[in-house]
Amino acid sequence: MKETEKQKILEAGKIASQIRQFAKTIVKKDVSLLEIAEKIEAKIIELKGKPAFPVNTSINEIAAHYTPSHDDETKASGLLKIDFGVHVDGFVADTAMSFDLENSEENKKLIEASQEALNKILKKIKPKITTSEIGKTIQETIESKGFIPIINLSGHSIEKYELHSGITIPNVIDSKNIELEEGLYAIEPFATLSSAGGKVNDGKPSGIYSFIQRKPVRSPNARKILDFIEKEYSTLPFCSRWIIKRFGAASILALRELENSGSLHQFNQLVESTKNKVSQAEHTILIEKGNVIVTTI
Repeated sequence: MKETEKQKILEAGKIASQIRQFAKTIVKKDVSLLEIAEKIEAKIIELKGKPAFPVNTSINEIAAHYTPSHDDETKASGLLKIDFGVHVDGFVADTAMSFDLENSEENKKLIEASQEALNKILKKIKPKITTSEIGKTIQETIESKGFIPIINLSGHSIEKYELHSGITIPNVIDSKNIELEEGLYAIEPFATLSSAGGKVNDGKPSGIYSFIQRKPVRSPNARKILDFIEKEYSTLPFCSRWIIKRFGAASILALRELENSGSLHQFNQLVESTKNKVSQAEHTILIEKGNVIVTTI
């Protein structure tokens, strides 16, 4: 890894760390999710980074991939996950935390379970650690708290402009035993109730997209928007809210045309299979020259 690349990774992490503290000052019950997301995204830009993906504001059983639409009136409530990313020239920091907004003991314990699982594995991470060892630690920690991990959500390796770059870091014991080589990784335990299914299913369309490849489209507006998406976001996720803010309401039809053409992929919200609450904790780590740096603390 070049020193310039490492510095950009560390700078993205430093901004993400500052945003974590900022988020704690603005996330409150009954504040609109749209206000929370837009304030976090604006703060990232103010600190000289760019959002690596739209801020996720997922409540209760929605584990991931909920970002407010441009006209969303949903208020913060329940067990709220704030998941955001920062990039500097494509080098990403990915982090998340959970908030109890109803003074619930169950919520507090769920949040503690995912956070403690993350804390424990961060203390154990070293070069060449295996994915199965990580998954075992996370699973055992969450289960020791009386909860279960979400088995089909996981951490991931990260490359430049590529949020999920191929290596899956499980939250349960697995048999793959992949050794973590030098590189950038997100570790993100999700915990849910022991009576739940422990899996997520696809929910409603999220309004979060990623660029796949250029496909022919008829509308000049769609082509113009696709040019912008490819240049501005590359393969990092973006959302309809961002596009509507820049190009107006007519871009809704253009996004639909681009999705139907295969140029874009739209993600679904991810919902716990039995509609039980989910907590999340996440940090990004850099393994480099035999050292491990948690970039987002």
